[in-house]
Amino acid sequence: MEVIEAFVADISNFLWTYLLSFLLVITGLIYTFRLKFFQFRYFGHILKNTIGQVFKKNRHTGTITPFQAFTSALASTAGATNIVGVPVAISLGGPGALFWMWIVALIGMATRYGEIVLGMKYREKNEKGIWVGGPQYYIKKALGWNTVALLFAVFLMLEIIPSIMVQSNSITTQLQGAFNWPVQITGVIIAVIIGVIVFGGIKRIAKVTDKLVPFMVLSYLILALIIIIFNIAELPNVLSLIFTHAFTPISAAGGFAGAGIAQALRWGIARGLYSNEAGMGTGPVAHAAAQTDHPSKQALWGVFSVFIDTIVICTVSGLLVLVTGAWKDVDAANASNMINVAFSNLYGDTFGGVFVAIFLMFFVITTIGILIFFGEKQAEYLTNLKGARVMRIVYLVAIYIGAIGGLKFVWQFLDLMLAFVVILNVIPMIFLSKEVKKLTDDYIFRFYHGNEGKPKITLFTDE
Repeated sequence: MEVIEAFVADISNFLWTYLLSFLLVITGLIYTFRLKFFQFRYFGHILKNTIGQVFKKNRHTGTITPFQAFTSALASTAGATNIVGVPVAISLGGPGALFWMWIVALIGMATRYGEIVLGMKYREKNEKGIWVGGPQYYIKKALGWNTVALLFAVFLMLEIIPSIMVQSNSITTQLQGAFNWPVQITGVIIAVIIGVIVFGGIKRIAKVTDKLVPFMVLSYLILALIIIIFNIAELPNVLSLIFTHAFTPISAAGGFAGAGIAQALRWGIARGLYSNEAGMGTGPVAHAAAQTDHPSKQALWGVFSVFIDTIVICTVSGLLVLVTGAWKDVDAANASNMINVAFSNLYGDTFGGVFVAIFLMFFVITTIGILIFFGEKQAEYLTNLKGARVMRIVYLVAIYIGAIGGLKFVWQFLDLMLAFVVILNVIPMIFLSKEVKKLTDDYIFRFYHGNEGKPKITLFTDE
């Protein structure tokens, strides 16, 4: 078993260090240039038509509101990855990793936008009249690559299992450390809570995420920014470290073992890609149910989600551990505790540990809830609604198994299966970039330049 685990880990590391990083960056660059730097040139317009339209009534075709689709998608990325993952990247790649995280997010905005545009164009209604979509639909309907679409759905459906286990275990161990709660009881409670949410379908999931996710994100940012402000004197030096050591090695200091340029590049890119899921194909699944009259209009939320997820939340997490010195006080083996140490810097050991535990608990609940929805949609595509309900039970069982630390060998396959998911999504995306360009040009002509009237191209395949 150890030999198998080592083999899987080696393959995963190779794929994510070389092939996946290259593919995702190239895809982002292709979309960035093909769309003429859309995410930068129209960023003000994007903000105005996303967060600026939150309270506006929407009567377009769809199942949930654009904001609910955004918070549902954000629920799968914001949380443990932004809070725990960023310190891990800094501990292994140094402060320079944060710089490369920014770079990959800036080009990842175009990737996220592109996949949501395609997901919206090729969405369809299921047996219950609910809008569904995702890479499997545009791979099959736009390219005719039925086998690739099938494989994407299979790998994503299976990848959800270890992903849920890891998420569940991370929160039960946190709560055990903070409150001494038994992992068995916590596992059951979390499974029941999530079960109640997911059995209500995307509408109930959306109602939970559009209330809980903004509250959690704002709470975390406010408390973290207060600490950064109290340590503002360290900020100039920290910014210097970030930009300097993105291009030069950094020596060991305290519990930090030192890092070269390659390590900063590797961990910054990998963590940036992992944190916002641009190119992984999950975003289109959540956004497919949104009410909209143009694919690009909903895809603007994808650009904004990458901005919030990586440029804002990940940056705050990175600055938090850097200005407080937690990155040097905690060694790489315990890097996930850096945020706890950073919070203790101002709020004390008790509050720091308790806050992080509670915060992660709520984030994990919303994350697992939307992950189950993603998995169900793959099962629905492969079989039918009955098959989706069967997978829902499998995922709920996985919550408990992960909570008690069971079947850990399955966790080893998480990165490997996720790598296959990414490959099966981004390659078709490259072939479909011209179609995204046509839809974007139509959107700019009609909604940015104010030329009303019927579109010159087909916006949705159901038209």
